[in-house]
Amino acid sequence: MERLNEEYKHLLKEITREVNIEDFGAIGDGKTDCTEAFRMALGKGRVKVYIPEGVYVAKEIKMPSFTYLVGAGKRKTIIRLHDSAPKGRRLITNKNHRTGNRNVKVTGMTLDWNVERLGNVEKTSTWGNHSSCLLYANVKYGWVKDVECVNPGLHCFDISSPLYNYYGDGYRARGGSEFIWLDNLNGYGFGDDGITTHHSDNIFISNCHMSDPSGKAHKKGFSNSNGIEIDDGSRNVWLLNNSTARCFGGVEIKAHHTSSAANNVVIIGHLSVNDNRSYNFRHIGHHKENDPESKTAINIRAANIISYNPVHTELYANSSPRAMVVSAYKNVAVNHFTAIGDPSYDYVGEPAIAIQYRSRNIILKNVEFSGFTNAGADIKVFGGSNRADNVKIRNVLAKHSAPKAIQIGKGVAIATVENVYAEAVNGQSVVELAENKALVKEIDSKGFKQVVLEQQQV
Repeated sequence: MERLNEEYKHLLKEITREVNIEDFGAIGDGKTDCTEAFRMALGKGRVKVYIPEGVYVAKEIKMPSFTYLVGAGKRKTIIRLHDSAPKGRRLITNKNHRTGNRNVKVTGMTLDWNVERLGNVEKTSTWGNHSSCLLYANVKYGWVKDVECVNPGLHCFDISSPLYNYYGDGYRARGGSEFIWLDNLNGYGFGDDGITTHHSDNIFISNCHMSDPSGKAHKKGFSNSNGIEIDDGSRNVWLLNNSTARCFGGVEIKAHHTSSAANNVVIIGHLSVNDNRSYNFRHIGHHKENDPESKTAINIRAANIISYNPVHTELYANSSPRAMVVSAYKNVAVNHFTAIGDPSYDYVGEPAIAIQYRSRNIILKNVEFSGFTNAGADIKVFGGSNRADNVKIRNVLAKHSAPKAIQIGKGVAIATVENVYAEAVNGQSVVELAENKALVKEIDSKGFKQVVLEQQQV
């Protein structure tokens, strides 16, 4: 943050002009094409451009280095994509994706991608990082603050490299962005993700809310539309006090199977409401027994997070609700996690938290559950040939939640469960072990038939 603060001072120092967009012929009437006015106002950069209250139509806005766009506030200053803009058009992006830009800021406005201009189409995006409201590609030192994005074909906010890289786990794309701060942003109606990062470093995301995706960047029923997604090749990403609602994933940290996983991600404070999978950490294509082990899926820390009523969603029709899923990642530490289910909701015997698919070195500490009465377990550590392992679970409070608080599957070699209190009306077992390998101590309960159940297979 110190470096970003210094570079913000550098941005202000480099600005030699402060102009009003109306002085270049822009009219905020929702009809006039203001594309040329923005181009002239921005010029070669080193400029602060004020955009008064109104609706400004543009085909695309490209920001040179050392530029600062300032609106009158969300829903006061609205920039809308022109009716004739092609499907792949971005509303705001930096000018030079190949050579890169630096020190750019956008603040105080609503960005309307105008998806209605496309008519009744099945898919709202084209390819890569096109079709988004705001894209920073190959940007060093960037800020987006107090901005709302509406109905983008792909992403609301994309911090990225110019092109993605699918040459394999361990490789990253060239020209990633770095030192970017996204603050007090909100978005809805996005075809893929609200906020996403790819192949970029040192990203700070704070006080943002993303909700209600359309999912129309994907085939119907298979929309991996997340509120906040830390994707392929991202490193050193901090999320502070954000929230998501009614998405497929609230926060997803992941990678595609032929790309490097996002790593070294920190979540401090997050509220997920009615997301299908509140917190989903995975490296696709590295889950099964015969898949290659992930080289890059490491290091996630999360604290003070909440999952509230995860539910099924038409976005991804066959995905079962989860408060958290950890797959393929190593070194995951979760502290102070509250998971609240709906006692009347049918979770079809599935677990609220799943630790699975070759994940390793997992710590869950200070976790509270309630309301998952129709789930199979509050926490399930999956066994089998692609089992999770080296899992520590400490300080768990489960009140009127799943009939089994904790399940440890067959073949899990190292597991510790300690200091658990569970209370239920018709509870089955507080801790259920497929094999007698786990260290279990300080277990207390009320309303359970058995405290610790050992059986041959879970």
